[in-house]
Amino acid sequence: MADPRDEALALAELAIELAVDAGAEDADALVTIAERFACEARDDEVTKLERSRGRALQVRTFVGKRRSMLATTDLSRDGIAALARRAVDAARFVGDDPHAGLPETAASDGVCDHDLLSVSDDVAARDDEAKIDDALAMERAVRAADARVVNSDGSRVRDAIRSLGLVNTRGFRGVTQGTQVSRAAAPVALDGDSKRIGHYGTAARGWSAALAGEHVAVQAVHRAVALIGARKPATERMAIIFERDAAAAVVADLFAALSAANVAIGNSWLADRVGTRVGAERVTVVDDGRLRGGLGSAPFDDEGTPTRETFAIRDGILESFFSDTYWGRRIGVASTGNAGGGTVEPNNVYLRPGTGTLDDLVASTERGIVVLDTIGFSTEYASGVYSRGARGLFVEDGAVTHAVDEFTIASTFGDMLAGIDAIAGDLRFDDQVVAPSFRVAEMTVSGT
Repeated sequence: MADPRDEALALAELAIELAVDAGAEDADALVTIAERFACEARDDEVTKLERSRGRALQVRTFVGKRRSMLATTDLSRDGIAALARRAVDAARFVGDDPHAGLPETAASDGVCDHDLLSVSDDVAARDDEAKIDDALAMERAVRAADARVVNSDGSRVRDAIRSLGLVNTRGFRGVTQGTQVSRAAAPVALDGDSKRIGHYGTAARGWSAALAGEHVAVQAVHRAVALIGARKPATERMAIIFERDAAAAVVADLFAALSAANVAIGNSWLADRVGTRVGAERVTVVDDGRLRGGLGSAPFDDEGTPTRETFAIRDGILESFFSDTYWGRRIGVASTGNAGGGTVEPNNVYLRPGTGTLDDLVASTERGIVVLDTIGFSTEYASGVYSRGARGLFVEDGAVTHAVDEFTIASTFGDMLAGIDAIAGDLRFDDQVVAPSFRVAEMTVSGT
């Protein structure tokens, strides 16, 4: 079988040739080839099994300051030619946009996938039977870990090899490849007449770097049984500890406010605040597109701009926003190498860790809640108001006393960032937006 990287690059080059023939003055073409495996087990049966190879092409065409972007999965020559013609025709019928256009520079800085450890050989080497056995073994482990586990929402094992080819009319030719694997379990524990589901997972570039299936299963069971007997807390203000997965969701909301795409349209509470304090001194938020082994690491972004390390917030001071070429031009900044999916996307965004563990945060908390999971999407990026439903564990005098649910935590992002008084060291790069556990000194809890 031909190397998918060569195939992706050749198809992208063909798309550019046909786009120019159709009348494009500028264009870029992005081809993605993904080979995927996925399986799910419940109890002692395999309930889902998938192996696929997908190919997709995205073409952006520019006619003067008019642009269009179209995509297709028909990668025959005729299919690509038809897409190119439609893209150029579409560009001619939209209004001028002074910010439209390809990046000004197109040169690569020589960093390759090998330097970033984005490909792990053990992904292609592992046979499907071993991955199926892995899912079944996690199911056995969740049921053996605790007698209160009576069912499962499934144990899942997935992997993928993704190759990407990018070509534009200004001379850029680039190819990159990445692997990714994941294990996840979701046991169901009986809680009287109710049921508690515990979700836990791991993701990495390769199997050797991912957490073992048994560890994933046991942690998922711990999360399910920890919520048994949960009740509503009283309405009051108290300390809130975000466990690392819940903390990552907070940082994901923060990324949206740090995106030039939101800043440009006035949908960010951080607009016009560069150079000012927006959080406690211990708060530093970084996106490192060159993180070795990071799930979002690549030599260049979806426009061919070299990726880099960008400090958005350093020691509590807002330094910059994350941007691609278009939205960067809208707010007058250079691209930070965050182009993806036609907009601004994270590479490897994280809150800089502190020291210690989640248990240490609990032990130093007089009264508060450890949030294990948040629910809903009540976040207003323009005003910075934060409000989410939550589930977790109540803390008194440095110890967990009982589980709590059916409550809401609320504040503003400004107050939350300013109120972060402790950050743990339990950061793990298992997604493109991650965070260690951290504590906010005080938030409003709405319960009984």
